[in-house]
Amino acid sequence: MVAVVSDYLPHQNPCAQCAKPIATPVWFEDGPHRTAYLWQCSDCGYQFESVAFFSEAARQIDAIAA
Repeated sequence: MVAVVSDYLPHQNPCAQCAKPIATPVWFEDGPHRTAYLWQCSDCGYQFESVAFFSEAARQIDAIAA
């Protein structure tokens, strides 16, 4: 499995089954207006997906002058 790398990952999301905090998602998919995260609990093994939706203004990244 490939490691998840991003500056904007959520952390300590509670497991939907047993409520134990999960440090980081095991996978994510970034789209134009949404990001989907796959979480897996190391205690009970439950897997679930969460989705974050963003407006166009929230997704724009400011250009850095060289």
